[in-house]
Amino acid sequence: MEILIGRLTADARVNKTKDERQVVDFTIAINDRFKTKGSSELKKVTTYVNCSYWISVGIAPYLKKGVLVELFGRIHVSAWKKMDGEPVASLNLHVSNIKLHGKSTSTAEKEKQAVTAISNPEIAATEDLPF
Repeated sequence: MEILIGRLTADARVNKTKDERQVVDFTIAINDRFKTKGSSELKKVTTYVNCSYWISVGIAPYLKKGVLVELFGRIHVSAWKKMDGEPVASLNLHVSNIKLHGKSTSTAEKEKQAVTAISNPEIAATEDLPF
C-alpha cells in the first residue's frame, strides 16, 4: 500500500464500465521542491497521478478541483506507444481509502467572499446590481 497526498487537478468524474460498474476517476498533482547538490536554485517538480476509486461513487461530489486529499492504494505504471511510435507512460493509483484535508482554494475564497458580503450589507447590496 502506498500513501499519496496531492491536490485534485479537476473535479472527479463518475464513469461506467462495459458491465455497468461505476468508478470515480480523478487526477492529483503532487508538488515537490528541492535544491540540487551544489546549487542554490530551487527546483519545482509536479507529478500527476491518475486515480480510480471503485468502492463508492458517493465521494465524487466532494472531490472538487483544488481539494487536498490523502490517498491509500496500490500504484502501477501503464506504458504504451502512440500511433507515431513515441513511448508514453502514466502513473496510476487504485485507491482503497480517501481522506479529505480541506476544501479547494477556490471554494474557500468563495466562502470568504460570501461571509464578507453578509457581514457588510453595503457590499452585498452593490454586488446584486445588474450594471
